[in-house]
Amino acid sequence: MVFKKLDYLQWVSAVAVFFLFMFVFQMLLPLSTLEQKHINNNNINNLEGDLKSLFQVISGLDFGEGVKFEPTKLLLKFQGDSNNNNVENLLFGGSRKVERFGLRKPQLAFVFADLLVDPQQVLMVSVAAALRAIGYEIEVYSLEDGPVHAVWKNVGVPVNIVEVSGDTKIIIDWLNYDGILVNSLEAKDAISGLLQEPFKSLPLIWTIHEKTLATLHKSYVSDGQFQLINDWKTVFNRATVVVFPNHVLPMYYAAFDAGNYFVIPGSPSEACKLDNSIIVQEESLRVRMNVRAHDFVIAITGSQFLYKGLWVEHALVLRALLPLLAEFPVDDDGLSQRLRIIILSQDLTGNYSAAIEEIALNLKYPRGTVSHAAIDDDGDVYNLLSIADLVIHGSFLEEQSFPDILIKAMCFEKPIIAPDLPIIKKYIDDKVNGYLFPKENIKVLTQIMLQLVSKGKLSSLARNIASTGKHTATNMMVVEAVEGYASLIQNVVNLPSEVASPRAVSEIPSNFKAEWQWRFFEAVADSTYVNKTKRIYQFLNKVEYRWKHNVKESFADISADDTFLYSIWQEERSIQTAIAKKRREDGEVRDRSEQPRGRWEDVYRSAKRAERSKNALHERDDGELERTGQPLCIYEPYFGQGAWPFLHQGSLYRGLGLSTKGRRSRDDIDAPSRLPLLSIPYYRDALGDFGAFFATANRVDRIHKNAWIGFSSWRATAKKAYDIQARRHGDALYFWVRMDKDPRNPMQHDFWTFCDAINAGNCRSAFSEALKKMYGVRGNLTSLPPMPADGDSWSVMHSWSMPTKSFLEFVMFSRMFVDALDAQVYEEHHQSGFCYLSLSKDKQCYSRVLELLVNVWAYHSARRMVYIDPTTGTLEEQHNFKSRRGKMWIKWFSYKTLKTMDEDLAEEADSDHPKRRWLWPSTGEVFWPGMYEKERNQMRQQKQKRKQKSKDRIRRIKNRSQQKALGTYVKPPPDNETDYTSNPVLEATMILR
Repeated sequence: MVFKKLDYLQWVSAVAVFFLFMFVFQMLLPLSTLEQKHINNNNINNLEGDLKSLFQVISGLDFGEGVKFEPTKLLLKFQGDSNNNNVENLLFGGSRKVERFGLRKPQLAFVFADLLVDPQQVLMVSVAAALRAIGYEIEVYSLEDGPVHAVWKNVGVPVNIVEVSGDTKIIIDWLNYDGILVNSLEAKDAISGLLQEPFKSLPLIWTIHEKTLATLHKSYVSDGQFQLINDWKTVFNRATVVVFPNHVLPMYYAAFDAGNYFVIPGSPSEACKLDNSIIVQEESLRVRMNVRAHDFVIAITGSQFLYKGLWVEHALVLRALLPLLAEFPVDDDGLSQRLRIIILSQDLTGNYSAAIEEIALNLKYPRGTVSHAAIDDDGDVYNLLSIADLVIHGSFLEEQSFPDILIKAMCFEKPIIAPDLPIIKKYIDDKVNGYLFPKENIKVLTQIMLQLVSKGKLSSLARNIASTGKHTATNMMVVEAVEGYASLIQNVVNLPSEVASPRAVSEIPSNFKAEWQWRFFEAVADSTYVNKTKRIYQFLNKVEYRWKHNVKESFADISADDTFLYSIWQEERSIQTAIAKKRREDGEVRDRSEQPRGRWEDVYRSAKRAERSKNALHERDDGELERTGQPLCIYEPYFGQGAWPFLHQGSLYRGLGLSTKGRRSRDDIDAPSRLPLLSIPYYRDALGDFGAFFATANRVDRIHKNAWIGFSSWRATAKKAYDIQARRHGDALYFWVRMDKDPRNPMQHDFWTFCDAINAGNCRSAFSEALKKMYGVRGNLTSLPPMPADGDSWSVMHSWSMPTKSFLEFVMFSRMFVDALDAQVYEEHHQSGFCYLSLSKDKQCYSRVLELLVNVWAYHSARRMVYIDPTTGTLEEQHNFKSRRGKMWIKWFSYKTLKTMDEDLAEEADSDHPKRRWLWPSTGEVFWPGMYEKERNQMRQQKQKRKQKSKDRIRRIKNRSQQKALGTYVKPPPDNETDYTSNPVLEATMILR
């Protein structure tokens, strides 16, 4: 329905329209003398404009009844997610119940292309004020600054101006937020930054108010710019929900639909608060439209949809307006007041103008009275509505949202007349803020017009109704917009257990739903509204230019690379040809000369020596060379290209990619290649940074030769080197992100309470069950290792360092703990996506428990714990040894105990080969002392087999039967007894011998 359907009018406007209207209007709407100047009211009573009978006669036309947008898939998804995520009352395993702690408010990020004054800013300020009232925290990001910066600060929302780099990448840690709202097409670059991991799973709501991209899509297709179209489709697909302010725009953007379109009707009209400086003066506009200053102008609007029956509806409205001609007598001097009727529509082809002129002539309108104006953007609408005296909605289509053009007309304080459609009756009270007429009886429209217009002017009643209508339009559909966004956010955003649930949508204070927050914009110094359509076109042209420029550069690079590679290939070919020639010549010379023979043992030893020297002389990059001899190397685990801008550079730090696809550089470590377990997406997501620990510890000598090892989350703020070379605290754990400063712990709870808060209240039970299974404890023992609240803090976010030897001991303990945790969580989590450590489906089920595991191990294995201030570098020991006495479970966490348990597991894995699903063997090396003896026995057996094979071979050779001689050997005569010159045959025979 979006595309033009009026091309047929080129042929039927001259023939079909004439015969049809001559027949229909003479039969159904008779008037005896259309050319008369004065039409009395008695003739009006004879009009029977029954649309139903008219539609029966013209049954072949389409009147848009099937045009309807319903986000069925999205609504079903919301309903399914709501049912799945409502697990707070469910019991896991019959005994564990998840709960919400609510330590902090939910965080939302609002992203704008600019902070200029426009209706979208008014809308988002109104929505933000309502969301804050029910418990949300909001932060604003903008690509450009503007006067609305002060408005957001007055609302109480912090504002960040983002500096976009040359490659249009926006560097923001989006994981700080529970949901993101992006406004306008111009903020596309912000969405592009969310296309990479680890940000791809964040809820993203994208609001689009402009149809500019949809109108340009056809030109992109005709120009063959399919890659540009696919780029836009990728961005549309990334959004969790794409929100439109009316039900027309989703159909305009049908080419980009990924099943995530949604409509929240309602948006403040800038016409209600429009600055007069940007409106074209009415006098000049009337001159341009050939309308005199004292002419009476009626604007007939219609639906934004284009359907075949649209001209019939406009024709009926024009037929109903015929009696108004009596109020505007035509004088011979040509200076009298005229009636002007302008029909506004979206058609830009020019065919509809011809059809309207033909219809007006058939209805006996004076030439020039009725005209058609094609509207392309809001500027055209504002200009045409500004010169109109009265506005009639000429469409009878049952639309799903209130027509935007009627809101603009009401904002311009124009009296409106519309059919009594349900969506219009919802906001328009007849004879209060507008006029309504039944669409089945068109004669009521004629009666209304005769009441409103008297002697070529609007009545005082019409002006009063228009004033009331402006007040209505100024704050129309605030409730729908505010409640719509609040409900959508609650359906889209899944809050972790440490985040407090916002209050219900119904609890939004009434003052936030009664009106748009215009009051915040009254004090703005520069409140001039910008031409948004022009800015959007400029942005889209910039995107297209950037895309073409990248395509040209890629082709240029390809051609340059091809030439360069061809020259290298030619050079290499000539070198290889020369080497082959030299090798062949050397071989020929070698064959002619006597070569010394050696033993096979010497040859084998030489070959092995050459192979070892080849592997030892591999190239080492600058980072590896700089790290040689340093006491410490800090690894930064990351997943996806979105984390690249936050990683450190330099020899102290080294990247550790959890996925092969998103690895940053050659120097970064590929964790899945070192630990195949991380190639399984389930465990890569569930373990998180702990997978990087396992990958690093697996044959650690191959990548890490430093005495100390550290890990730092790319989200941490620590940026300084740490003074641990002196080892003043011995075998210690150094950390630089502390729990009492964590945003998730604003109330500074103790260790186990905080762990419960971020794990849906089941951290204690998870730890207890894992330790019981790990140590083989039977019974109902529920005690936990004590983690006292002594005023000191603990480590969070996997940002710590320790001696490499201690790290390997920690990994040995962690492998057994993770295996025990996986045994109790895996089945249910893998099948349903739910685990008792989260309130909703969560891929990172284990990670929040494992984040705090290093504290339990370090405390109870008698390690010192030292906090490093990342700003000043000062050291502060936590949980002093004296205060720990009598509280540490040293026997349970001692190296001897852990090593014995590790060897037992390794012996079981190596000897018994259990067929059950078992995670422990996949988390690192499997080694126990018996493996030495096992390998020796295998080597002895192989050696004995080789000896036995040799003996058998020798025996077979000795027992082999001897072949008898076939003839008798005749010794040739001595050389001096043979005369070669006398017998040429004998001479030739000797030579052959």
